[in-house]
Amino acid sequence: MNLLHALPWWKAPRRSAPAQAGLALHAAPLPESAPPVQIEGLRLAYGRHSSPVLAGLDWQLQPGQVVGLLGRNGAGKTTLLEALLGLREPQAGQAWLFGQPADRLDDSVRARIGYVPQQSDLFEDLSPRQLLAYFRSFYPRWNEAKVEGLLSRWELPQDKLIGQLSVGQQQRLSIIRALAHEPDLLVLDEPVASLDPLGRRDFLRELVEQVLDRGTTVVFSTHILSDLERVAFNVAFLKGGRIRLQGPLDELLEQCRWVQGPGAEAHGGELLARFGPRLLVRRPTVAGADTLVQAVTLEDLFEGLA
Repeated sequence: MNLLHALPWWKAPRRSAPAQAGLALHAAPLPESAPPVQIEGLRLAYGRHSSPVLAGLDWQLQPGQVVGLLGRNGAGKTTLLEALLGLREPQAGQAWLFGQPADRLDDSVRARIGYVPQQSDLFEDLSPRQLLAYFRSFYPRWNEAKVEGLLSRWELPQDKLIGQLSVGQQQRLSIIRALAHEPDLLVLDEPVASLDPLGRRDFLRELVEQVLDRGTTVVFSTHILSDLERVAFNVAFLKGGRIRLQGPLDELLEQCRWVQGPGAEAHGGELLARFGPRLLVRRPTVAGADTLVQAVTLEDLFEGLA
């Protein structure tokens, strides 16, 4: 069995950059007031002649932000999240978590981070009770009441072997494991993909409570836009190896418009995408009877920016 994600995330072996890549760039730790996540100039490609998956990417998350990371299949969402955590080595650039280089975190910072990978391999020969007891030993801040509450609410059998649980039950167990130590930064890679609609709703409710109660910073990737609309106060669109646009979801929906007509080119705003005669524009100022300006949806933004 692959033990990569059965271990605490920081004990997973780091994926090295391709041999021809050279060294990653490192910088001195940031001050105590540093944001939970800061990324500068991150570059990563998988082959000598391939286009970079991450192309000089810059990104910053502030305390308490909940950010939904959107991108098409193959855009590099998992690669970005793994590089953010120091699990994948870039060719250039650096990620910092709470002011420390992601590849050289001390134990106190590691204990502040929760991670649910896309593929949550677990110790199949253990029961959920045994697995959670094992993980409890790694975290000084473990909320046993939260664990018991979630196990009960999600009706997870505690003494059944993990290998005999359904895929959705195993995913719930991975989520409980990530929430149990009340992290200050929660990184989730497609966390609800294996859950049924009821399970997704319960998890999203728990996530909102976690954020509101503790001010947790959360970044999660998902392809289920309806789920993202329920919980993501901010969205970030990944395309071409960079974050194309990020902001509060309600603000982006208010600022962005479809513009079409003879006067569309004189939109006066920021052109985000072009679809034939229609332009996706942020903060357009155009006005005229011959120009049609229409509101956008999250699906429209995804189509244009991801």
